[in-house]
Amino acid sequence: MSDGTLQTLDVTMLEDVGTGANQIVQLDSNAKIPACSAAAVTNLPGITKSSSDPVITTNPSGGVGSVYQNTTSGEMYVCTDATAGANVWTNVGAGTGDVAPVPAALGNLYGYHHGGYHGGTDNTIDKFSFSSDGNASDVGDSTYDHYGSSTSSDRGNGYGFCFGSSGPWRNTIEKVSYTTDGNATDHADLLTTLADAGGHTSEFYGWASGGANGPRVNVIQKFQFSTTNNSTDVADINALQGAIAGNSSTTHGYSCGGVVSGDYALNTIYKFAFASTANSTDIANLTRGPTGAAGVDSSTYGYVAGGDIGPSGSNVIDKHSFSTDTDSTDVGDLTTTSKFFVAGQSATTYGYISGGTSSSNIIEKWAHATDGNATDVGNLTQGRNYAGGNQY
Repeated sequence: MSDGTLQTLDVTMLEDVGTGANQIVQLDSNAKIPACSAAAVTNLPGITKSSSDPVITTNPSGGVGSVYQNTTSGEMYVCTDATAGANVWTNVGAGTGDVAPVPAALGNLYGYHHGGYHGGTDNTIDKFSFSSDGNASDVGDSTYDHYGSSTSSDRGNGYGFCFGSSGPWRNTIEKVSYTTDGNATDHADLLTTLADAGGHTSEFYGWASGGANGPRVNVIQKFQFSTTNNSTDVADINALQGAIAGNSSTTHGYSCGGVVSGDYALNTIYKFAFASTANSTDIANLTRGPTGAAGVDSSTYGYVAGGDIGPSGSNVIDKHSFSTDTDSTDVGDLTTTSKFFVAGQSATTYGYISGGTSSSNIIEKWAHATDGNATDVGNLTQGRNYAGGNQY
């Protein structure tokens, strides 16, 4: 046959079947393609295979929809949010346990203790591990000596604000990298000089509720992590209130305890929404009225630990639910009977506090899953109270 294109047809070509080079692939007796190499096939969705699970820093080249298989456990994951360094891998097999960044207010690596007072104000930034118990190390300095600070954190940086100082009080919001450690830098400014406010964290903003700038205030203000814009006034809490323990769920801030004008201590839990500009509401009560307590978070509960209940301090660990607006319960004790003006750090599985009156250097923790009393797990580089606690 000759048609200008096909010159010769050899019948033996049609009989040369198999999976080798230059052979024709033939379906087997079950009408299936036999085993053969598909190394050159393109544009097919691939499955990444590994002997371990993906982590949030497993950045998929295919973006959302990429599939990942753990060849050890058989678990399968699909990427449902492809954000570099903060990917979400959803378990689509029979197993459990999605892989996603922890809530913004929690950390899974380190706790930090910012500044404080030990007979004089201090600018030290201490760091300690969440994965192993032990002493803290000095990893940097704040922009100045301070006490009465509040904190927020995004996924990589810590923010300190609401500073009393050995000099004038400050309205500075400072920022320090937790991925590299080192000294803090000036990030932005609060509305006014302020100390002893509640510190709160949402996904993209840091928040301060109440505090004192001489007289106590009731302002709720927020600032953005990604810009150097100054804070803005967004709402009010229900009282002119200072020395607040701040809690944060993924959707709300909680201003707990503290002291109002006339040095009257509150046992109130005030709640405000991160997504609106509505004022806070009174939703529940603590078991006592503490000032200078530490606010610590889990993914489902807020904890208020220690505090001054006059005429002495308290060692109580209170716990209140983020899902229901109910009164807190006493779930454990700190290691000492009188501990106030302590710093709190929120890990995914444990709550921590550090320092406190009288210039304590103790780091202690309790388990979120079981509650119970705290245990002494290490020491700060120096005992300090009136400090800010943070996490990464």
